Amino acid sequence: MNITTLLKDYRSGASSPVKIISEILEKLDAFPGIWISRFSDEAFLARARSLEERGPDGLPLFGIPFAVKDNIDVAGLPTTAACPAFAYEPDANATVVRLLVEAGAICLGKTNLDQFATGLVGTRSPHGVPENPYGKDFIPGGSSCGSAVAVARDLSAFSLGTDTAGSGRVPAAFNNLYGWKPTRGVVSTRGVVPACRTLDCVSVFATTAADIQILARVISGFDAADSFSRKGEYHPEIPVRRIGVPRADQLEFFGDNEYAELWELNVAELQSQGAQVIEIDFQPFLDTARLLYEGPWLTERYLATGDLMESQPEAFYPVTLEIIQKGKHGSAVSAFEAQYRLADLKRQAESVWESVDLLCTPTAGTIYRVSEVAADPIRLNSNLGTYTNFLNLLDLCALAVPAGFRKDGMPFGVTYVAPAFFDRSLFAFAGAPADLTGTMELAVCGAHMTGLPLNSQLTSRGGIFVREAKTAPTYRMVALDDKRPGLFRVQENGVSLPMEIWRLPISEVGSFLAAIPSPLGLGRVALEEGGNVCGFLCETSAIPGKPDISDYDGWRNWLNR
Repeated sequence: MNITTLLKDYRSGASSPVKIISEILEKLDAFPGIWISRFSDEAFLARARSLEERGPDGLPLFGIPFAVKDNIDVAGLPTTAACPAFAYEPDANATVVRLLVEAGAICLGKTNLDQFATGLVGTRSPHGVPENPYGKDFIPGGSSCGSAVAVARDLSAFSLGTDTAGSGRVPAAFNNLYGWKPTRGVVSTRGVVPACRTLDCVSVFATTAADIQILARVISGFDAADSFSRKGEYHPEIPVRRIGVPRADQLEFFGDNEYAELWELNVAELQSQGAQVIEIDFQPFLDTARLLYEGPWLTERYLATGDLMESQPEAFYPVTLEIIQKGKHGSAVSAFEAQYRLADLKRQAESVWESVDLLCTPTAGTIYRVSEVAADPIRLNSNLGTYTNFLNLLDLCALAVPAGFRKDGMPFGVTYVAPAFFDRSLFAFAGAPADLTGTMELAVCGAHMTGLPLNSQLTSRGGIFVREAKTAPTYRMVALDDKRPGLFRVQENGVSLPMEIWRLPISEVGSFLAAIPSPLGLGRVALEEGGNVCGFLCETSAIPGKPDISDYDGWRNWLNR
């Protein structure tokens, strides 16, 4: 189950939101430990029916079912963070949930987690352990365990988790999923129970890089009501040629020889695809990872739960209590010491980006059995954070990617890492071997742009947003009617006009073009940056008498005039 396939089936009539929800309901209770709370069956079906009555236009996630980690607010369901004594009834959806629902997605319910998002194992919850689909004796990974397993079990097309230390990446690796840890602050955390508020990110699990790309477009953006939201824009994707990997003597697989072999195979595969693989000094990243459960960041966890911890310590899962209590006695002295140390490590780590475009690491050095974690919960959990704990402290973005299986069938994953706001480069690189093969780029400048009424004609065909661009200064634009602009080339008095460039599977181009009425047709549009791209141009015979809107600098501004 994935977004691209569902939208295509909805469009063709092969399926419908009501049919998909009905199929999900038949198996929703088959796997224990995934859900903490859910909406009623009738509520699911009512939402699906209302979407079908409305239709898909303007809804890039029309009828797509998703799950939400139970430290993220969903109106109508309690938020518990896997601690019943902490539960409260939110008045509204978290910003990220609101954006998904407005885009046409169907929220199924709230998923299990390591209590208060403290853990990478998925076993620290009074609601049990979601069974790993690839091996019932193995941990599902945490803290976003229920969210990952819901997608791996085909109960939802995607899900929301959170990621402070690796909770959106480790479960992805252990469940053969893609897991996006965005640049800190580009996806709002308003309505999210804090773990470390200065570091927390909402994360996304999906089965393809293409789906992650679609979701990023929906949920990214500045939220003035979130004190930690950032106004920075994603950088355009860059060509990835140089990939940094840790030096061999800095890798740790904790005795898991098969994970080590799978890592070597993935590095060899990168080289066979033409990448220049460069060994880097990984020590600044490893040293940063060790800071996360020290000093101010552990005190942040205590701040989020301290009142309940003091009044009802028995409400906490024992290991969670043991970890968070250590943050009670933080001091200003230790906080500044840690910040100074982090600043030094950041400066050391920054030099890496002078020689590489992306980093690639194992997502985790091994996977443990549930019984092993029960016997040694803190040390083994710490091992799982080796390649994840440094990300948010160093202000990096990451995408965990499936990368093979051990002989016993347990998944292995790698993670691609980039500086802040280079998330698009991660999507493009991770999707290139499979999702982006056999595609063409297409420029749109009107109602097909993101958030406008006809955008679903692209997204429902597997279209992936690439970047914003501008035409060369040799074009003008008229309003053909209140729904469509007409872009045309001129010999003089031309201007540069904004467009979006999308990547569309070639197999879908024909049906897309068939839906475009005259006087628009496909041609080559020259770009301000140089080169050209396929895009829609207007027949000159349709231009006379139409209002010239070129001075509005694009169709969006004309609509908002």
